[in-house]
Amino acid sequence: MTQHQRYPVFISYYHEEDQGYKEQLVRMMGNRIADCSVDIGSIVDTGLHIDEIRRQIRDDFIADATVTIVLIGPRTWQRKHVDWEIHASLRDTDHNVRCGLLGIVLPDHPNFRRRPYNPHLIPQRLALNCAGDNPYARIRYWTQQPEEVQSWIRKAFNRSRRQPDPDTGLPLFTDNCTTEPSRGWQD
Repeated sequence: MTQHQRYPVFISYYHEEDQGYKEQLVRMMGNRIADCSVDIGSIVDTGLHIDEIRRQIRDDFIADATVTIVLIGPRTWQRKHVDWEIHASLRDTDHNVRCGLLGIVLPDHPNFRRRPYNPHLIPQRLALNCAGDNPYARIRYWTQQPEEVQSWIRKAFNRSRRQPDPDTGLPLFTDNCTTEPSRGWQD
């Protein structure tokens, strides 16, 4: 993809708390991205088996994306659906090609503009893929500059095509984490 191409993007976020940021990002990016995200109410039957929900997320939404953006609010790291979406984005299968991965820390997050950020306050699977000398994913801080975000998306896409396989080894969440949000996940 070139610098000015439109990127199909899956946006993973905590719907209850970060919907406004998701909508703001989509508006700001305009025709620079095609939003492939799960919207509130997209997967209606809450009685579905976990494997069916994961399959729908992977095959019906992420399959069309080339990059997954994780919007990181204060409690995003606790959400099972975010964990599943990151995992599905990192898998290279017959139904979907592995996505580039980008985390954006939101202004209401305790890590906002802190360097270094506390990796225990971002989704663990994302943190794992941001570690090391040649990380698969990157963490950035919320901006309202669409050109900057588009550059991050392009770089995430390019990394996904050049890097070694991302780390998908963590067990998938079965439930949302109930640990106090300010404590973060534990090793």
